Amino acid sequence: MPANKVTTDSGIEIRQLYTQKDIELLKLNEQPGDYPFTRGVQPDMYRGRPWTMRQYAGFSTAEESNKRYHYLLSQGVMGLSVAFDLPTQIGYNSDHVLAEGEVGKVGVAIDSIEDMQTLFNGIKLEDVSTSMTINATGFILLGFYVALAKQQGADLKKITGTIQNDILKEYAARGTYIYPPKPSMRIITDIFEWCATELPRWNTISISGYHIREAGSTAVQEVAFTLSNGKAYVQAALEKGLDINVFGKRLSFFFNAHNNLFEEIAKFRAARRMWAKIMKDLGATDPKAMMLRFHTQTGGSTLTAQQPLNNISRVTIQTLSAVLGGTQSLHTNGYDEALSLPTEEAARIALRTQQIVAFESGAADTVDPLAGSYFVESLTADVEAAAWALIQKIDAMGGSVSAIEQGFIQDEIARSAYEYQRQIETKEKIIVGVNKFEVDKETSMPLFRIDDSIRAIQTEKLQRLRSQRDNAKVDQCLQILNDKAMSGENLMPAVIEAVEQKITLGEIADELRGVYGEFK
Repeated sequence: MPANKVTTDSGIEIRQLYTQKDIELLKLNEQPGDYPFTRGVQPDMYRGRPWTMRQYAGFSTAEESNKRYHYLLSQGVMGLSVAFDLPTQIGYNSDHVLAEGEVGKVGVAIDSIEDMQTLFNGIKLEDVSTSMTINATGFILLGFYVALAKQQGADLKKITGTIQNDILKEYAARGTYIYPPKPSMRIITDIFEWCATELPRWNTISISGYHIREAGSTAVQEVAFTLSNGKAYVQAALEKGLDINVFGKRLSFFFNAHNNLFEEIAKFRAARRMWAKIMKDLGATDPKAMMLRFHTQTGGSTLTAQQPLNNISRVTIQTLSAVLGGTQSLHTNGYDEALSLPTEEAARIALRTQQIVAFESGAADTVDPLAGSYFVESLTADVEAAAWALIQKIDAMGGSVSAIEQGFIQDEIARSAYEYQRQIETKEKIIVGVNKFEVDKETSMPLFRIDDSIRAIQTEKLQRLRSQRDNAKVDQCLQILNDKAMSGENLMPAVIEAVEQKITLGEIADELRGVYGEFK
């Protein structure tokens, strides 16, 4: 790269100076809340209400996570965001041989309706919005949540929240899949269909660019691959005969926020504009079905184990990018998360970072404050053009599912990850405290560790559950689930009935493994 050439992390060249000439051909007369929503999905944005401040939390047992939720609610979070451990994510009970060493480690272990009852003990589901980062087993966790809401006497029409439920990015970037793509897509459209009538305020999918970015993609790839996946889900729902103007309103997105402030802001603005066009082209006529509403999490992969307190500054920059880009909700990472799960202190500072930006910075005082900036408007157009070029390549392959099956998306992410690491190692890219401004001696800091005794606790709970339930009823419910899976009927009613009869997550996942097989 020439010495005077500067690019974003996506390789978009940044000129030394931007002037009015750079934006003369752009249409910049739209209003916030109007198609194609470049300037935001609400006319008043944060003047009407601030973004939802969520803090992603879940670890150990349901009892321990419940304590953290009550603490976060007391500190001013406006919505809960649940992290599940790996066995829960891939459909194994805690006592399964493959769960050994992983129970409660990267999230909370949820094996049954009883764990869900404990997780939300003292929390009324009608009063709180809950986001659940769960994909392959998302339909089962939704079943637990609905069953618990019914036990609480809640009106299901008032229940709000989101399940991530985005299996395509698991094949492309993350790996917590169970079933092959076709049956996985069928389960997702079952959720769309069931929620449309039974749980109308629930966001049935959070189409995730976050993990694509964590795997090493650029900002442009994050937008292109995420929106392509979104397009595939919409097409699958349309093939099932669902109404795009109904299910389209319940689609949400999940993006990453990295350190290149202006590229991230441009990415969020471009993504809204692009999704509106995609939905219109697919037949949406209701503006609300064309809106890209999204949650943001600050970039886990940007956090450094070296000089971890520097991460507070990184998270602050990322918070600003999400807010100036028009996010609907936000999770801020703890400064210690490159080393361990966040301590209570780190989680509190992360939440305070959002609150300071909301109430002290002035960033939320006016809608889309960087609109009209020669640089930001030009960069928004550049990100959009580069993302469309990638989407066109994917469309030519037959769409996201086909592009994943051919390895295209995985290869593109791997290439970007390699290039990023190469730039760090050659010092073309400076990471403060890592390849420049290092210190000889690191300060030790308290870390939050989960021990392996959690598996024994969960195993004991499972043994007790199995001994106390009606096992004849269990066999009957599993047979009904199997029959519906074979016939193509909607699975959600059978799943809810199963969890109400104390059938475990692993038993439901295994029953469907017997029907659908596993993706290898």
